[in-house]
Amino acid sequence: MVRGLGLAALGVAAFAGVVACAGVAAAPAEPWIAADAAAPFPANNPPTPIKIELGRRLFYDGDLSWDGTMSCATCHEQKRGFTDPNKTRAGFDGQPGERNIQTLANVGWFKSLTWGGPQVDTLEHQALIPIEGLVPVEMGFAGRPEGTLAQRLKDQACYPELFTAAFPERGGKIDMDTITLALSAFQRSLVSLDAPYDRYRRGDAGAISEPAKRGKALFGTMQCATCHAGPHFTDAALPGVKTKETFHRLAWPTEEGADSGLARITQKEEDIGKFRTPGLRNVALSAPYMHDGEVATLAEAVRHHYADPLAGDERLKLSVSDGQVADLVAFLETLTDRGFVSNPKFARPGPACPVATDAARVAQEGNGRRQHNSLDGP
Repeated sequence: MVRGLGLAALGVAAFAGVVACAGVAAAPAEPWIAADAAAPFPANNPPTPIKIELGRRLFYDGDLSWDGTMSCATCHEQKRGFTDPNKTRAGFDGQPGERNIQTLANVGWFKSLTWGGPQVDTLEHQALIPIEGLVPVEMGFAGRPEGTLAQRLKDQACYPELFTAAFPERGGKIDMDTITLALSAFQRSLVSLDAPYDRYRRGDAGAISEPAKRGKALFGTMQCATCHAGPHFTDAALPGVKTKETFHRLAWPTEEGADSGLARITQKEEDIGKFRTPGLRNVALSAPYMHDGEVATLAEAVRHHYADPLAGDERLKLSVSDGQVADLVAFLETLTDRGFVSNPKFARPGPACPVATDAARVAQEGNGRRQHNSLDGP
């Protein structure tokens, strides 16, 4: 079974460029990112509260799949750090998925947004892939009549008012452009920066255990932090790093027809088996691991990083003991942000529309949704 990833599914990070720790007895003195830091956003999609709320409702709405059975949240569960417990997730029609679901925590800082495609560098672009993608089919709108999804939303009671409030400069237009803009605004609000490790970095020496402090030191000396770097624990979020440099190889594919990773896009042999470094926020909640979900536990994922001496990366030539694995896992567990995975602002919204609606249209909504969610489509 191919399990290549790219110094990516595990590690333990320090700040950008930190490769070793001075000590583990006291909390580090370096400045650390604030718990309320906001993700950057493109000039054409500034966040507003109503746009974020619209994006949240879309994120949890099964109508974004062809048969109404699958939403973005189907694959990105809040309690799992917006990941999925399956190795890969099948599409709405049962077609098998290809790659493990990645976290959305702090995704607004990421410069590359898929396991193997450096060209997908904005959330607005990425949102189209599950909705309209063909390889694999996920939500099933590829090849459907143009405007079908937009019309489905227009026919509901709340969405026209929400889009009008969120996009007054566009006259409340409902189309794939405004749908993806709203989804992206919500995803950029998914900020996870108040885990125990964050509190430790801000000066609370007792926020993490002694084993976790040893694990933090190992994170540098075992070379984890060179790829899982910075406060988001991935070089894909570091400023000044070229996108292609965030793809790495943990192991050479050994099976015929195996996922070639970055090479699928570049068609270069040197890129076979390279995958983008995932972030490690809430990683203890996001099993299974690696791009194909073949690694079941955090401890196994740590060991997997040092399992293939032929991978070609000098950083992976070290060996790791059971005690070191235990300490690294203890550190990784300090990246679990309980406030993030229980924040009601990120959870499924209630049925009430957050803007005024026409009573007659509300009364019609139930029938309209039943029609749109039929297996025959709209």
